Order: sequence, then structure tokens, then C-alpha cells
Amino acid sequence: MAVDLWSAMLTLFLIMDPLGNLPIVVAILKDLKPERRRIVLIRELILSLIILLMFLYGGQSFLALLGVKEEAVSIAGGIILFLIAIRMIFPPPGGVAGLKEGEEPFLFPLAVPMIAGPSILAALILLANQQPGQMMDWTLALVGAWLVSSAILLFAPMLHRVLGERGLTAMERLMGMILVIIAVQMLLNGISHYFKWD
Repeated sequence: MAVDLWSAMLTLFLIMDPLGNLPIVVAILKDLKPERRRIVLIRELILSLIILLMFLYGGQSFLALLGVKEEAVSIAGGIILFLIAIRMIFPPPGGVAGLKEGEEPFLFPLAVPMIAGPSILAALILLANQQPGQMMDWTLALVGAWLVSSAILLFAPMLHRVLGERGLTAMERLMGMILVIIAVQMLLNGISHYFKWD
């Protein structure tokens, strides 16, 4: 259904939080040569998509192997999302990635956990487990959210200049508030299914 597809795409996009990641991307890549920045970022984006697709299609088998119920994933996903959202609204102090000057990131920290973080992986497992008959929809939703996020991250330097530090911070806080609502709904869904509420 179109509504499910679009709501899934929006949710995945919000969880990826490309606007919140913009300052981190700029900080991580700033010591690289200008011609290497885009190449490294594209490589990390492709790696993140491969990991995300693996979790989308292998998540159900993973749950079955662990003997985990759908409700547990929903509740756990809601808790993770809630914690991520709180960190977006009230960001902790500290450094970005801990890379040496001029060192290129590989998988960590751009692909994982920034783009393919624990919250999005939990959301993908939940989608695949709840409605396995709609895997094509979930694949389209994931690829769509990834494409929009990738486009934003590829224009990170320009957007950073246009919005400024305060503009990016405001956008991250707003996305954090929306994620809080989604996280609470995931928790309520998991609890209601567990207790068989209508």
C-alpha cells in the first residue's frame, strides 16, 4: 500500500538523520584532499546500503535463529529510537570520530554507525518481520530514504554553508522531536501486541 510505503520511507529517512549527520560528515572529511572527499563519501554510502539491505532481507532469519518475537523487536526498536531522539534534541559534548589527521574512514564511523546505525537496523528487522509479504515495498522505502539521505550528505559542505551551525542544530532538534513521537508509537504497538490489546 502506498501509505505504508511512504510512511516507511519517511520513518527510515528520519532515523538516518542526514541533517543531524551533516556537521559530523564535514568534520570527518575536512582533513582529506578535496578530490578524495566525494569518492570516500560515495564509497561509504554504498557500503551502508549493502549492510542495510543485508539486514532487511536477513533480519527475519536472524530473529528466528534467536527465537525473538516481533513484539520484543518493536519495543527494543522504540527504546533505541527514543534514546537516539533524546541525543538529537540534547546532543552530548565530545569529539566526532577519533580518526588521525588525514586518515580515511572505512566502514567506521560513516557507513556504520552513522548511516547504518543500530536504530535503522532494528527498524528494518521490524519491517521485515511484521509484513514479510511487502518486502518489495520495504526495499523501495529503504532505497528511497537512502537516496535522499545520500543526496543531502553529498551536498554537505554547501548545505553547511547555507544553513549554518545554528540552522543545522535547529533542524536536528526538530527531527529529534518527530522521532520521539515515532519511538513512543513503536513502544505502544509492541506492548499492545504483546498483551493482545485492540
